[in-house]
Amino acid sequence: MKKALIAAPAFFAALLFVCVSAFRGGAPSASAGYKVGDKAEDFNLKNVDGKSVSLASYPDAKGFIVVFTCNHCPVAQMYEDRIIELSKTAKAKGFQLIAIQPNNPEENPEDSYSEMQNRAKEKSYPFPYLMDEGQKVYPRFGATRTPHVFILDKNRTVDYIGGVDDNSDASSVKKKYAEMAVDAILQGKKPEPSFTRAIGCGIY
Repeated sequence: MKKALIAAPAFFAALLFVCVSAFRGGAPSASAGYKVGDKAEDFNLKNVDGKSVSLASYPDAKGFIVVFTCNHCPVAQMYEDRIIELSKTAKAKGFQLIAIQPNNPEENPEDSYSEMQNRAKEKSYPFPYLMDEGQKVYPRFGATRTPHVFILDKNRTVDYIGGVDDNSDASSVKKKYAEMAVDAILQGKKPEPSFTRAIGCGIY
C-alpha cells in the first residue's frame, strides 16, 4: 500500500500525458452533440455477443445510462468496477446501462472488437458493450472522453451529461453524479447538477 501511494504522483503524471496525447486528428468532431433537454436518436450497434443492440431493445426501461468507454484508457479502467456496480444498481431501479466503445481500433488495437469481447468476458460485464463501428454515434451524442456519461429518461430525453462521479479516485468520491441523476429522474425531478465535467482520455 505504501509503495502504491509513493508511486501515485508519477502514475497520475503519466496518466495525464496519455489523456492529453489522445487528442489527435482524424476522428469526427464531437463538439456539437446533444445538450441537456435534447431527445436522443436511437442507434443500432454490435454487442460483444455478436447481436445488434439499440435503445428500442429495452422497451420496458425507465431510462438509460449510455456510457462511452474503452479498454485501453487508464481512467476508463479506474472507473470500470464503478460502472459495473452502477449498472447493477440502476438495473434494480429499471434503468438500462449501455456501454459504447467509440475509439478507432486501427489507432489502438487494445480497443478492437476482439479485445472488447475479451474484456467483457474477463470482467463479466452485466451490460451490453457495443462497438461504434465507423465512429458515427459518439459525435451525435457529443462524447469527448472515456468515460463520458449520458443519462436519458424513458422518452430518450437527455437529462444528464458528464462524469460518473466527482473523483477518478474511488476512495475520494463525494458525489455520485450518475446515481444521483437516476434517482432524480425516477422521482420526476430534473437532475442537479445536470451537467458536469467528464474526466478521462480523449476519443480518437
